[in-house]
Amino acid sequence: MRFLLALLAAMVASLALGLGSAWYMVTAPRTNTVEVGTWRAFPPSDAATADPYLRARVARSGEFGMGTGTGLTFVAANDTNGRGLTATCDYVIAGKGLQARLWTLTAATRDGRSGVTPEGRAHVDSHNLVRDASGRFAVVAAAKARAGNWLPLPAGEDFVLTLRLYDTPLALGTGMQPELPTITRGTCR
Repeated sequence: MRFLLALLAAMVASLALGLGSAWYMVTAPRTNTVEVGTWRAFPPSDAATADPYLRARVARSGEFGMGTGTGLTFVAANDTNGRGLTATCDYVIAGKGLQARLWTLTAATRDGRSGVTPEGRAHVDSHNLVRDASGRFAVVAAAKARAGNWLPLPAGEDFVLTLRLYDTPLALGTGMQPELPTITRGTCR
């Protein structure tokens, strides 16, 4: 009887450790990420190089980097001062032209639902952006429509900003840091 109890305890401990370590690997902060200010970049990945944990993370969250040679993905969950992004506040995302043929900026809840305009637009992109004479831009991220460059926010929840640079000469891990937009909190309701 003692042997069976010890065997059962060993099996329960093995199961708990195995499931716990798998859960940790799927939910833990990703390794090999590069931070540029408040923005975090995921290393390039593709189906041939993705390990089982990365595949599980993508299936669970939808969060992944672009494939090698396609571009870079940067995600921000905080403003430039380190405060979490929440749709009860307005934000100004400002910067100068980014080194990419095309870039897009989206806002989505942590489970992936994005804000959408009544016309169905859920992002802003570099081809349809109003800029000043020096080439700088300012995008207002807010739950309600604004004049100029407006990025709709998902209603009333915490969110993340995703900046995707397509066909860019930038590469992660080279030591050259791109100049990414700042995220400044405006008024809160």
